[in-house]
This record gives sequence, structure tokens and C-alpha cells, in this order.
Amino acid sequence: MTKRSLHLRDIILLALIGIIFGVIYFAAGFVYNGLTVLLTPIGYGPMANDLTMGIWCMAGPLAGFLLRTPGAAFFGEFLGAAVEMLLGDQWGAANLISGAVQGIGSELGFTFTLYKMYNWLTLLISSLTLTFVTFGWDWFRNGYNHFSGQMLIIMLIARFISMFVFSGILVKLITNLLQRAHLIKH
Repeated sequence: MTKRSLHLRDIILLALIGIIFGVIYFAAGFVYNGLTVLLTPIGYGPMANDLTMGIWCMAGPLAGFLLRTPGAAFFGEFLGAAVEMLLGDQWGAANLISGAVQGIGSELGFTFTLYKMYNWLTLLISSLTLTFVTFGWDWFRNGYNHFSGQMLIIMLIARFISMFVFSGILVKLITNLLQRAHLIKH
């Protein structure tokens, strides 16, 4: 069942998701930097972005899965990016563009199911759309077009695994915990 409008309770939940994940995204920047330092000597420094991308995309699928309203995934992701920017992360206002791109990628997963299915398949589709949309964005923004075909395949696979683990499995586990605690009802 899909709701077509947000109520005050939904807006508060969306804001909380944005705030909580904005803090998580800010902390993920340190993980990203550490991975970059560790992977650079072996020639895989750029892959730190792909390994951590799933963390930076969790708010969208969680908001979409919990609120079940068109636009919730986009706004959850965008708000998380905005909070990360306001906390003073290293990417500054560019976060707003990344948050919009990630929000679109997340929202597409729910759009393909017409906002009617909320299960593992939906999270798999959302992980796939997030992977391809964000990879396309990095193709232009981070110069992925300069990498070899082998490196691109490795980075794409790493990104999908990261997306599915963080924005798929972890989002589903969080949703299950919230349902068992009777904090949400579906």
C-alpha cells in the first residue's frame, strides 16, 4: 500500500532520517579518507569511493521503505546530504548535487515497482538503480572515464556490493527492528 501524501508524523520521521544519516555520512568521510590512504599504494585508491558509496546512500532507501510515498526516498537522501554539508564535511556544497543524484537513484528503485512492492526485490532494484546512477555521475564528476575497463568493472562490482549491503540488507534490518519495536506499522 502506498500513501500519496505526507502527514506531520511522516515529515518528522523524514527529518530525523535526514539528521541521523547526515551525521553518519559525515563520519563516513573519515572511513573514506582512511580507505583512500590504505588503497592508494596498491593502485586502488579511487575504489574507496565505491566501497563506501552504500553508506552514503542509506537514507533514501530507508525513507522510501518506511514512508512508502513517492518522493520520500529522494528527500530522505537529499536531507541527509544537506545535514552532512552543514556539519562541515570536506565536499561542501557539492553534497547537495550528490544528494540529489543519489536521491534520484534511490527513488528510481521505488518507481520501477510503482510504489506497490516493499520487499527484498524493491531493495535489490533500488541498489541497482543507485549503483548505475551514482556510477554514471562519478563517470563525469570524478573522471571514471579515464580508468581501464578492468578497473571500471572492479569498481562497479564493489559499488554494487556496497550498495546492496548498506542500502539493501542494512536498511531491511533497520526496518525489521523498527517494526518489531512497534515504532512503525506496515
